[in-house]
Amino acid sequence: MDIIDIEVAYATPEKQRIIALQVPVGTTIAEAIERSGIREEFPDMEVGDVGVFSKRRKLEDVVEAGERIEIYRPLIADPKTARRKKVAQRKAQA
Repeated sequence: MDIIDIEVAYATPEKQRIIALQVPVGTTIAEAIERSGIREEFPDMEVGDVGVFSKRRKLEDVVEAGERIEIYRPLIADPKTARRKKVAQRKAQA
């Protein structure tokens, strides 16, 4: 069985963690997250969107050697709505 090196990363405003681990070839992103044990350190973590080096991926995707799986937190505010609100505030001040 071939083994590859990967990383799993997660961050909150207070804490960041990158865990290096070895997994068998053919491991999915979801399996790698579970194998990393990161949920023990962040028990309230919600796995929604994930990516590899800032590119969105699916939990069912297979990881490749050297990849860093990034677990993204849910957005607090919709970016489009926030931009519209800023523009409206600037127009009101002008």
